[in-house]
Amino acid sequence: MATFKDFRNDVKPNWCPGCGDFSVQAAMQRAAANVGLEPENLAVISGIGCSGRISGYINSYGFHSIHGRALPIAQGVKMANRDLTVLAAGGDGDGFAIGTGHTVHAIRRNINITYIVMDNHIYGLTKGQTSPRSDAGFKTKSTPLGSVEQPLSTMEMALTVGATFVAQSFSTDLKELTALIEAGIKHEGFSLINVFSPCVTYNKVNTYDWFKENLTKLSEVEGYDPSNRQMAMQTLMEKDGLVTGLIYQNKDRKSYQDLIKGYSEKPLTEANLKIDQDYFDKLVEEFV
Repeated sequence: MATFKDFRNDVKPNWCPGCGDFSVQAAMQRAAANVGLEPENLAVISGIGCSGRISGYINSYGFHSIHGRALPIAQGVKMANRDLTVLAAGGDGDGFAIGTGHTVHAIRRNINITYIVMDNHIYGLTKGQTSPRSDAGFKTKSTPLGSVEQPLSTMEMALTVGATFVAQSFSTDLKELTALIEAGIKHEGFSLINVFSPCVTYNKVNTYDWFKENLTKLSEVEGYDPSNRQMAMQTLMEKDGLVTGLIYQNKDRKSYQDLIKGYSEKPLTEANLKIDQDYFDKLVEEFV
């Protein structure tokens, strides 16, 4: 049985010292081992940005895609090989800017993959510009006078478009984050896990200390029920989205694969793709 160490490789991450993404990587590796996966059972599909490098740092199948397109590729991988556990990963700029459309439709489609977003409220790899998650008034190289735009309320958006698993964590809470990723992997449907992962180089506002002072753990909120969508939305609005834990889960809605008639139980990798010569000749005749 695989352990945490089996999901390590010899590639050393080149993130800045103190980056929250180190903890996210560790949580993904621990969760994969804890649910009983082997490296050959896991595929990690990432986007562009600092967080996009994560697919190369984990001993599994990996695909470093293009900006905002991790989810279409991850969905394709899952549809082609239903036996693989697929984790998509990216940053808030990747998933909530250029990739927003893919995020929304993956959520409503409810395909059985887990999407982990490393949310640092800034563009880190391109040296510190405003992201869709940056607060109004936030000063960066692209908004030297302060951003005039409101940040995207991503967890509320997820609930609005019909997400069946919505969670949020903080990169310093490795135990909670690992448990949430495990739960996301086990969930039959699309799982969205947003992780506050501070950028220590370019974001001097939303720091580790800032998050510690402002976050509320849902596990400590008396009477909170993650199966109650209305309560989840109300809590997010009251707390300005600054909560951690399992926000909402709907175990009753079927996943995308379960709704497709005739969807083969065998993955495409095991399908017989050979065609006989007569059928091949007939296909060729259509183009001659």
